[in-house]
Amino acid sequence: MRSSKEKSAENRASLVRAASKLIRERGIDGVGVAEISKEAGLTHGALYAHFRSKEELAMAALSFGLEQTRVRLEEHGRDGMPGLARFVDHFLSADCRDDYAGACPISASASEIGRQDRAISLRFSAGYLDMVRTFERELEAAQPGNDAHGRALTLVATLVGAQAVARGAAKGDPALSERVLSAARKVIGESIVAPADSPAR
Repeated sequence: MRSSKEKSAENRASLVRAASKLIRERGIDGVGVAEISKEAGLTHGALYAHFRSKEELAMAALSFGLEQTRVRLEEHGRDGMPGLARFVDHFLSADCRDDYAGACPISASASEIGRQDRAISLRFSAGYLDMVRTFERELEAAQPGNDAHGRALTLVATLVGAQAVARGAAKGDPALSERVLSAARKVIGESIVAPADSPAR
């Protein structure tokens, strides 16, 4: 039989997963605590037993989503293929574009984070910089001494922006949406591959 401590941890995890999913689908301001509680299979009161406010829950949900993105970055480094190339192909695919609930929280929330409080903005910034550091390591290895940090800042912003534009255009102009994804995949892909005359890594 599970202890009350185990049950409490399970309930908290359910709330964070539910919040992460719904916030990515509808935005922080587009979902209420009652909907999150219902999605988690818990009562409204149970939510406040774990989180003092919706903002605190949103912070936990953002952190959860960012960790999922970090794991995906690692997973795409298998089978002898470059990790970033596989990650970019997945991130800028039509399937990922259309999967709001399972997508990266940075792209899902980028347009609204500026309207949230400082703590959420700081967590967003930290998650963005985590992605930047991953890209930076790959870029530095491919082209040493070529401002890997600045290029990584730009490429991650391009990655996120391209997905946001592709999502915005998908219903009204699907062809444009596909062109944005394809063009961004090409530009980012070319930027993370070592030049042909570079020594093999």
